[in-house]
Amino acid sequence: MTRILPICPDSRMIPLIEMNRLPVHCNVLWPTREAAIEAPRGDIHLAYLAECGHTYNLAFDPSLMEYTQEYENSLHFSSRFQEYATALANGLVSKYGLHGKDIVEIGAGKGDFLIMLCQMGGNRGWGYDPSYVPEEGYTAPNVTFVEDFYGEKYTHQRADLIVCRHVLEHIEDPDAFIAQVRRAVGDQQSVVFFEVPNALWTLRHGGIWDIIYEHCSYFSPLSLAYLFRKHGFRVLAVNEVFGGQFLTIEAVPDDSAPAAPETTTELDMLTADARAFAENYRAKRDEWQVRLRALAAAGKHGIVWGAGSKGVTFLNVMGTGEEIVAVVDINPRKQGKYVPGTGQPIISPDQVSELQPDFVIIMNANYRDEIGETLKTIGVDAEILVA
Repeated sequence: MTRILPICPDSRMIPLIEMNRLPVHCNVLWPTREAAIEAPRGDIHLAYLAECGHTYNLAFDPSLMEYTQEYENSLHFSSRFQEYATALANGLVSKYGLHGKDIVEIGAGKGDFLIMLCQMGGNRGWGYDPSYVPEEGYTAPNVTFVEDFYGEKYTHQRADLIVCRHVLEHIEDPDAFIAQVRRAVGDQQSVVFFEVPNALWTLRHGGIWDIIYEHCSYFSPLSLAYLFRKHGFRVLAVNEVFGGQFLTIEAVPDDSAPAAPETTTELDMLTADARAFAENYRAKRDEWQVRLRALAAAGKHGIVWGAGSKGVTFLNVMGTGEEIVAVVDINPRKQGKYVPGTGQPIISPDQVSELQPDFVIIMNANYRDEIGETLKTIGVDAEILVA
């Protein structure tokens, strides 16, 4: 199948890595171990587009994707992430005078961020997401949720702010999507705020566990800004946030903004990072395979902390066995279910003391202090390993 590349379709393409037969949904968990092991799978063939600094999965098949109410990727149960989200919402309300305004969120998830924005400024909100499930504590009288994908039939809804967080990387054709958002804005002077994983951080820091099938696109600051300029927006800011792991972009409609991609030393440096990432991936994968074999041979058992994207990718790439007895997650919606592909049970932090693991593998160094305090509180003295 001939695939039209996104962002800069005429770009020179540099193959990076291949990861085959990974679960297509890291954030759909399963009610039984058997069902988890039989979860649908797909291939990842990452390529880097050298003309605009974008990375894309050439093997992505959108027909495998199904976002239902079983999809669960909320992070707001973490105090570290909640602190970040609260500061982010505060910043948007303050910077753009969001008081008594209309806010649209595309891909609102369970609704916590949109509700926060509306509560802070007395705003009115509309959230669109097929996976939305009403939940006590995450509703508000001035916020309406629509259990559907945002599309042309909803572009009539006016908005002073359009928010879209951790959605764009899932969309096969980001050009068509951002063009649709531009049509929705029309002549309004709406501010558009998007947040995505930061491919620059992934490439530069060897974030190999960030690569998941659900993400067909990996945006760098260069490719993200170019995409918005290309479709009639003036970029106000592109920021690296959450320890550099996320990118945010703020933009307003402006059809006169120049759209040419960057052709500077910055792009050359990113291309070098992409080439190095491929080597780093293979080295880190091999290193962890050796380490896990050694732990198993020594009769040690451990757990992975975090049943999100990073944890699921790690477990499946490693092909882990009995040395990983469980996966911990603080999100109660995930507890009692099983990891796609490998089948480990997902338990609560309170259950870790029953297992007394020899080691705990954490998937994100941003949460090391939070996890360490939890382990101390529940009386578990285990070696903490950062994947």
